[in-house]
Amino acid sequence: MLSYLRQGRGFYRGLVALALPIVLQNLITESLALADTFMVGALGEAPLAGVTLANIPIFVEQLMIFGFQSGSSVLVSQFYGRGDRASINRVLGIGLYAAGAVTALFGCVMFFFPLPFMGLFGSDPAVVALAAQYGKIVAFSVFFGGLSEVYIAAHRAMGDPRLGLCVLAASMVVNVILNYGLIFGRLGLPRMGVAGAALATLIARILQFLLALGHALGSRRFPLQPGALFRPGMAMVRRYVRVATPVILNETLWGLGTSLYPTIMGHMAGSQAILAAYAVAGNIEKIFTVSIFALASAAAVIIGQSVVRESRERVRELGRVLDTVALLTGAAVGALALAALYLLVRPFLFPVFQLSPEARSIALMMLTVTFCFMPFQSFNTTSVVGVLRGGGDVRAAALIDLGALWTVAIPLSAVVGLVLRWPVFWVYMVRALEQAVKVVLGSWRARSGKWIRDVTVGE
Repeated sequence: MLSYLRQGRGFYRGLVALALPIVLQNLITESLALADTFMVGALGEAPLAGVTLANIPIFVEQLMIFGFQSGSSVLVSQFYGRGDRASINRVLGIGLYAAGAVTALFGCVMFFFPLPFMGLFGSDPAVVALAAQYGKIVAFSVFFGGLSEVYIAAHRAMGDPRLGLCVLAASMVVNVILNYGLIFGRLGLPRMGVAGAALATLIARILQFLLALGHALGSRRFPLQPGALFRPGMAMVRRYVRVATPVILNETLWGLGTSLYPTIMGHMAGSQAILAAYAVAGNIEKIFTVSIFALASAAAVIIGQSVVRESRERVRELGRVLDTVALLTGAAVGALALAALYLLVRPFLFPVFQLSPEARSIALMMLTVTFCFMPFQSFNTTSVVGVLRGGGDVRAAALIDLGALWTVAIPLSAVVGLVLRWPVFWVYMVRALEQAVKVVLGSWRARSGKWIRDVTVGE
């Protein structure tokens, strides 16, 4: 029944070689982010809720950047399969222009209008004020982070995930050290509280940008071609728009929709405890999902390069293999995560955070629901981000990703949380229902075989 999984050691060795550096990168990043959450949480539940609120629009912006990365990566991986380095430079240039413009605009809004902007995402005046304090300082960190991450993603699409591991790990280590110093007034630095956490993030992102820039200027594996990079040409712009626009809209609208969950929670009774629990649960969840997102990224590279090198039947078989591996990986990780949650996280890690008993109970519920649905989440992530996008089927990937979110999960969450005023448990159950709907849609599209498209040639 699963005989198609017999692909030989070479295939799985290559998959692990691509995924492992991404796993390590994400594990370091999310572990240090959890440490950041702990340090902010040590200031109290209100500061933690404030930073969580401020990160709602930042999260949407980061997903837009991920859209630029993913849209570029679809083209980069296929052009790399053809050995066309000039076209890769052109794609990279367009991605940098687009990411720079959007993040600069976002930074200006956050910097000049922090209080009214943050007031859109919460109703507690004390929490909104802390969010505005944090957001004003951290505003332009997304600009530096966005440019560097588009460059890193291009190298990952060319089969080099180690650059991201080194650059982002260095940035996060500096972020945590500065957080410790600036939040609590240690290491000879002033005590700044929430503002210190924001300043640490800004400095770390500037460092991240400088490291990526240094690599770009000195890389021998992929030397930049300034003419193609800065003048990509309208033909490539049109191709980029055709391929990347659905991906960017996908990530932006998915991020906007996902950000509505904490926004809905932020307007529910007991929102301070709910948002604090959401911050802790979200960081713990990300640690357990690093392998899932790494597998999806590796799948996108494999499928993207195979589209221009292999037959359609072979690409279709690879897609089926990768989707199945993702489902099995999600089941294994979900079971491990549930065991760790009740044996380690609840008795040993939860007490470290300065959460009320109510917030601890909510965080435990959130993680339990998430881990139970992890096989579905893993399948969907690889199917949409890895197989369909890597195969060039960006429109169908966007429709599947957004359809379940905006037509099922968000409306039902709003009704449950704001109209019926049911407990937050039901908001989370509706959130999980999205994954089940996407499994059905993703499986149907994968079986059709219509997702295999060479986007390096005109339609």
